[in-house]
Amino acid sequence: MSGPCAAGHAEAAAPDATTGTPPAGPSRSVVVTRPGAHRLVRGEVPVPGPGEVLVRVAAAGICGSDREVYDGHRDAAYVRYPVVPGHEWAGTVEAVGPGVAAGLVGRKAVAEGFRACGVCERCRSGETSLCAGGYAETGFTEPGAFADHLTVPARLLHPLADDADLRAAALLEPAAVIAAAVRAGRPRPGERVAVVGAGTLGLLAVQLLAASSPAELVVVDPRAGRGEQARAFGASASLAPDEAAALHGRFDLVVETAGAPSTAASSCLLARRGGRVVLTGMFAPGATGIDPVHLSLSQLELRSVFGAPSAAWSDAVRAFGIGLLDPAPLITHEFPLERFAAAVALVGSGDSAVGKVLLRP
Repeated sequence: MSGPCAAGHAEAAAPDATTGTPPAGPSRSVVVTRPGAHRLVRGEVPVPGPGEVLVRVAAAGICGSDREVYDGHRDAAYVRYPVVPGHEWAGTVEAVGPGVAAGLVGRKAVAEGFRACGVCERCRSGETSLCAGGYAETGFTEPGAFADHLTVPARLLHPLADDADLRAAALLEPAAVIAAAVRAGRPRPGERVAVVGAGTLGLLAVQLLAASSPAELVVVDPRAGRGEQARAFGASASLAPDEAAALHGRFDLVVETAGAPSTAASSCLLARRGGRVVLTGMFAPGATGIDPVHLSLSQLELRSVFGAPSAAWSDAVRAFGIGLLDPAPLITHEFPLERFAAAVALVGSGDSAVGKVLLRP
């Protein structure tokens, strides 16, 4: 069962009351007050407002963009200090605000991060990640999940099965991004497919793309250990970038996930003429540009993905629910909130042994 309507037949909450019992006592949160500075704050448990739910966080993943927030490297238009980071999370609904279905209380769930307006032309056409109503996102401009509790709009909630592993479900946000990339790439059975990068996004991409029955599924990454893990998830081969250079022009579909300075350009070289390239990595200024002559003469179809629309979230939640997607093996480190500094230091450290790092309130 997935999507905000999954609990739609539950008894509605009273229009002027909060349903459920928010826990007594303090609720902790990690607040990044400014780049390079944070503190663990203890305050009252948030009260869900109209149309909102209160979630007890079970696990929250630390993303490279969270490291950017902490270091002060994120574009100023996409962060608002002070902020509680944390946009990759899973938890249990403990209370609902006025106007929200009471049946959601006690449900395991994840939620979309983009606070799309729902009424602009882009939202009404289903492209919620392109909302024209202004940027707002959990963990960047709105309080996130590096906390014991958070409140989110109920319309963004995706309920999970009662037996769902919330530790693994914390990775459904990056899985939704990859689901958006797969939607954009339109893989077909029997195609040759390449995934550039074997980090969290890349390894999730391998799992979803393997389900399309490709004739070939090659992962490109300089880290041998990540290549082995990719093969365990269904990749037919793993290659270092210099080895992959011999395969330029081979692939029907290339999904780029690394966001390294050269990977946008190299991904386009891997695609065959008339092939499709989807960029999901977050590139820093100064990254190598894509050759427009090659792009034109090769007649490539090029797409980029930033976040995920609601439909991609539903895809990811369904794939997780039926066991097609298993994020748990990607998790390598877990820390309590009190050790946020040590946890965020691991992310982006370059240590090949570091996969997904979780905070466990």
